Amino acid sequence: MDAFITDEVIPKYPFEPDQQTGNTMFRITQNDCVVNYRKSDFLVPHRKNYYFMAFVKDGRNRHWIDTTPYTIKSKAFYFTVPHQVHLKEVSEPFTGVSISFTDDFLAMDESNSLKNLPIIQNPDNGHELLLSDEDFKFVDDLTEKIFAEYHSKNDWQHNMLLAYMKVLLIYLSRLYTEQFTYQEQSPGRLLLKKYLAKIDEAYTNNHEVADYADMLNISPGHLSELVKEQSGKPAITHIHERLIVEAKRLLFHTDFAVKEIAFYLGFEEASYFNRFFKRLTDTTPVNFRNAIREMYH
Repeated sequence: MDAFITDEVIPKYPFEPDQQTGNTMFRITQNDCVVNYRKSDFLVPHRKNYYFMAFVKDGRNRHWIDTTPYTIKSKAFYFTVPHQVHLKEVSEPFTGVSISFTDDFLAMDESNSLKNLPIIQNPDNGHELLLSDEDFKFVDDLTEKIFAEYHSKNDWQHNMLLAYMKVLLIYLSRLYTEQFTYQEQSPGRLLLKKYLAKIDEAYTNNHEVADYADMLNISPGHLSELVKEQSGKPAITHIHERLIVEAKRLLFHTDFAVKEIAFYLGFEEASYFNRFFKRLTDTTPVNFRNAIREMYH
């Protein structure tokens, strides 16, 4: 094989410390009808290794997250997690606030509760929250406070930012539970979250439920039973869905051959990957690539 797929195929952008404040874990930016993107920024797929959120007060843009296009709306809140693929398609001037933060910032919370909030875990794979007038006013006021604190030089600034962000993330999580289906954190639900997290870490090398049962120190049968009970899907389905998501990302956003993508995803033979992809999507990898590029390019 002439090339080997790594994260650099779809570049992963690191969190860049703010040159003005020196903050290495958190950044908030106000946008006031100014577009700072270069032409070269558009139609270039990339990942971020940090959480990114955008509070859009007014404006219209077109942005992709993975293989889903979003026409950005006014009075809405958008959110993504580190592993997802972003692509800017159209950018118009907009008014709003952008917030970026790392896992290290979340780790400052000694209770470790922020990592478990729905807006961070995103169990329903959502990216857009629509805001009522009351929600808009609350988020607008709170982001103004966060922005002011971020640019202050007061004592305990990190603690204040964390406190403000905790309020914001909890509020957004309430909206998340209203706008998406979300279940309470029972022991079974927590195990499902751990299972899905392990899949995210190891899906390119581990394709069997038994592999993850070993990681979680539980029998494959018990794991399968609990996952099916909590999610309504067989445990193997979650592994297959994660493979399909990544396959679609690579087919859409890169020009790597199907054979190279198959090897990257842990399939020993491209023919097996082709059968696997067709069985789960009713189309071949090549046909999917051609169809989605014809539709959106």
